[in-house]
Formats: sequence, structure tokens, C-alpha cells
Amino acid sequence: MTIYALSSGPGLSGVAVIRISGPETHKVILSITKRSLPVPRVATLSKFIDIESKELIDEGIILWFPTPNSYTGEDMAEFHVHGSKAVIQSIQNNISKVKNCRLAYPGEFTKIAFQNEKINLLKAESIGDLIASETEIQRRQAIKIMIGKSSDTFNSWRETLLKILSNIEAKIDFPDEDLPIDILKNVKKDSEKVKAEIVKTLNDSEVGEKIREGFKIAILGPTNAGKSSLLNYFSKREAAIVSEIAGTTRDIIEVHLNMNGFPVVMSDTAGIRLSEDEIEKKGIKLALKKAEDSDLNIIVFEPKSLDFTGFLDDLDLKKSIFVINKLDLGVKKTKEIVQYNPISISIKNGTNIDKLLSQIKKNLQSKFVSVEDTLITRERHRQHLEQCVAHLDEFNKKNNEKDFDKAAEDIRLATRHLGMLVGKVDVEEILGSIFNDFCIGK
Repeated sequence: MTIYALSSGPGLSGVAVIRISGPETHKVILSITKRSLPVPRVATLSKFIDIESKELIDEGIILWFPTPNSYTGEDMAEFHVHGSKAVIQSIQNNISKVKNCRLAYPGEFTKIAFQNEKINLLKAESIGDLIASETEIQRRQAIKIMIGKSSDTFNSWRETLLKILSNIEAKIDFPDEDLPIDILKNVKKDSEKVKAEIVKTLNDSEVGEKIREGFKIAILGPTNAGKSSLLNYFSKREAAIVSEIAGTTRDIIEVHLNMNGFPVVMSDTAGIRLSEDEIEKKGIKLALKKAEDSDLNIIVFEPKSLDFTGFLDDLDLKKSIFVINKLDLGVKKTKEIVQYNPISISIKNGTNIDKLLSQIKKNLQSKFVSVEDTLITRERHRQHLEQCVAHLDEFNKKNNEKDFDKAAEDIRLATRHLGMLVGKVDVEEILGSIFNDFCIGK
């Protein structure tokens, strides 16, 4: 089957790129241009003709990539045409008239590239992350993975374990033969080294995932303290409804921000108070859960609510910044609040917001201090590495030669998990979840 899709962004544009890949690509070119195939990998000016009416649709550029020298490894072409909806629709309609051609699914071009071994699984994921990147640090992380930083490390560990496995299996297959003492001695040593390196990688405070998904900041506090106003101030728009009526916010409101180059997901939550309203109680429960899952909490009070501190017992105060809003009304700090070294601000007047921002940025920078060494960017990576460590633990518990069969299986399973990271083994069950996140046309 041959697939096609708009690869550039939807909407009006100066130029639109329509991508085609598959065995019928050359037929598409011949049918829609009424000319011979262009020179491979050379931009060629061409007319695009309606297959049935023979009318001119547009004039643009064709790029022709014969197999195997293409992004997907199949015959592939790109039509660079004017970016109007009418032109794009007309050309796609004409492509669909060629037998065995259909519209591509999300991420299908990259999935085919992976299946044809043009890229590995980590590079496929990083391409998706690069497309979705909104901040410089996200772009840099995606590029590092794309050029093979993680792949090289994971493959190196895998090759070491494969070598260990071959030595153990040699002992199993030829029990009467004595393997060199150094080899058997180094088996444990090498496996321990790999395990130690993986454990070190896992102890990264989940920096890679935070960069990819965004640093989670929750704004909490009593009702009418100014939480929604603070969210709106940071997002520079009316993201949350602001009202003098207590309990207006009942659900979680999230905005994605770029703070000093760091990706942030900031959440406004329901005001915390004693309430008999079932819906509001659910909102308060969600707020406390969001605080538990966040990387940083901004706890906002105002002069009338300084005595309402009971809910703090349920929070991790080590990851919290305390704020007293409405400085313009005058603030008399209570003993309970003073111990948390709060920042007094006025969202209404913009007073001391810079101090709060500075504190948030310091927190961000401290969390991302080890970004250069990041190898893990997804929960999938972490789970496979944790499973690999578990199997290596089991392997290292076996010291008797009678346990060689079981030891071989431990190493085999550890190797399999490393292979699944880069796509060296059957990974069909995870392909859908990865490539469905892509946009159509990639």
C-alpha cells in the first residue's frame, strides 16, 4: 500500500508539502504530472495536472527519492505546492484515485522508516519529541536522543550482556570443556558494572521526563487568596475565571508555559476550605492530589486566611513556596506563616512578582542541573531499565555452576529489555502507542 499526507502544517501557507511513500509512488508522479520521473533528489519544477479533467491544478516542485535512499526506505516523493486548502485538497483527491493509495495514519511514515531499519525506536521517539518541542531545552534533549546518545549507551550495555550470555551458554552446551578461568571470573564483574551504570542512570530525578512533559507546578491555598489571578498573571491571559465568590474554581485548570527556557505545566486548583458541597469537596480532593503529584507547589494565602493552615499537614513543604497575596491591603504575618518565610506580593499591583519568579526559576534550575547526562526521556525507558536491573540482580545471586541454566535466562531477559529500548527485538505491542502521538504526515 502507498500512503500520502500533508506533511507541512494545516491552514494557509506560502508552501505546502505533500508526502507520498510506497510502491505506487512513481505511478502517482507519472499520473499527476504527465511527464517522466524527475532526477532523484533534485528539486524539479513541474505542473500538477488533474488526472481526469486534465486541467492545471498548480505548479510547484517535485522531489523524488527512489528506494532505498529515502526517509522511509521505500520509493518516496514530496510535492511542494502553494499552500491553499483548494490546491492541497485537489492534489490529495487526485493521489487517492491511483490504485492502492490511501491517506496515511498518524506517524506512519516514521513507523515505516523504523520497520525498514532506517532509524531505531529511540530515534523515532525523538523525532516526535522534536516536532512537539516548545522550549529550547526540549529541542536540545530531542536532538541528543536523535543523534544517538542514548542508543549508543543502551547498545553498549546490551553487547556486554550478549557477550556474557554467550560465555554462559558455551558452558551449558559444552559442560565437559573448561572455559578459561578469567572469562568466568569476568562474567560477574561485567554484569555488575552494567548494573551499576544503569542504576546511576535511573537515579536522575526523572529530569528527562520533566523536560519532555513539563515541570509540574500546582497553585494551592484557601479560597479567594488569588490563585486564579496568579495563574492568569503568569499565562498573560484569562485562563481561569476570577471572582469574589468563594469556591469559583472547582476543577484543575492547566496552562503550558515557557519559564526562562524551561517547560512548565502550571495548575490552578480549587480553594481549600471546610465545605459541605459535594462537588467542591471533590475539587478540594483533586487539589491535594495535584499537590502530591507536582514538582513544586505555590501555596497562596491572603491577609484574611493566614490562620487557615491545617491543610499544610497533608503537603510536602520541602517542595513548596509560600506566598501572601494582597500586599496592597496590608499584611500582618502570623507566627504560623512566618516560619515558612513567605514572599509578600500584590498581583493587582504587580508588587514583588519578580521575587516570586526568581524563586521559581531557582527551583527549576536546581531540578534540571543534570540535564546534560540525561538518557531517559519516557516512562517506557525507565520501566525497561528497571526490569533489566531486576534480572541482573537475580543473575548475580546465582554462584553455583548448577544454576547456569537459570542464570542464562536472567541475562537473556535483561538483554531483551535493553533490546526493546532501541527496537532490537519484537516491539509490535508498543509501536501503536509511540507512533499514534505523531502528527499525520510524519
